[in-house]
Amino acid sequence: MIRARKRFGQHFLEPVWVDKVIKAINPQADQDFIEIGPGPGALTRPLTQRAKSVTAYEIDRDLAAALVEEAIPNLTVVQGDFLSRGISDFRLQTSDSRRVAGNLPYNVASAIMFRLIELHAANVPLVDATLMLQREVADRLVAPPGSREYGVLSILIQHAADIETVLKLPAGAFRPPPKVLSSLVRLRFREPKPPVRDQPFFAALVQAVFTRRRKTMANALLALDGRSGPPLPRPAEALAAAGIDPSRRPETRSIPEFVTLADIYTVRH
Repeated sequence: MIRARKRFGQHFLEPVWVDKVIKAINPQADQDFIEIGPGPGALTRPLTQRAKSVTAYEIDRDLAAALVEEAIPNLTVVQGDFLSRGISDFRLQTSDSRRVAGNLPYNVASAIMFRLIELHAANVPLVDATLMLQREVADRLVAPPGSREYGVLSILIQHAADIETVLKLPAGAFRPPPKVLSSLVRLRFREPKPPVRDQPFFAALVQAVFTRRRKTMANALLALDGRSGPPLPRPAEALAAAGIDPSRRPETRSIPEFVTLADIYTVRH
């Protein structure tokens, strides 16, 4: 019997919930999948039965070896950390389009989603990702401006993907049961909307102001002062040019407003 390893954040899905998740993913016979964190293969096997191919990335050496031993014809197992793979590794894969599925470890879920956005931006042909997440993280993903959950994750992922919650799971859907609830979400990758002149600066600006999310925008933008490079415009000047009330807080600002503000900083420094 395979035991879940706490250091990898492993919680394995019960069979009855596997069927529900596979139905939500809806794999087709002509589709190629990347699976992140296959574990003992609960999702992997039904994926391989329905999809054209599955490339599974598993950090746990023993679990990866066990899947290799099954010798599933259309399954490729890559033993190692998904986050450590270079962009060129994914470009070497021959599929014109790929879908992603995964029961993500809670401690690296955000990093994996940011990595998927990065891969799509680098022209790796990702169509969508259906991911199991901690409910709290899923709620942050879909949060609108002005809500308590709205923040860096909401803005940066919503900027580059359409997101929907497709299934909610209780703790009892896993073994061992986690101490949190889970949700299955789907990210449909697309071009950033609206487009931004300098994506890294946009991300840095959003991350900076949300370190001071309870401050006004005028004060929160002071968090950018520690960045290297040419002097930045004064916050009051940039906010006026963007038409943003300097007394409002970061969590009340929409994605288009942050894009406008980032573009103003980009052209003025």
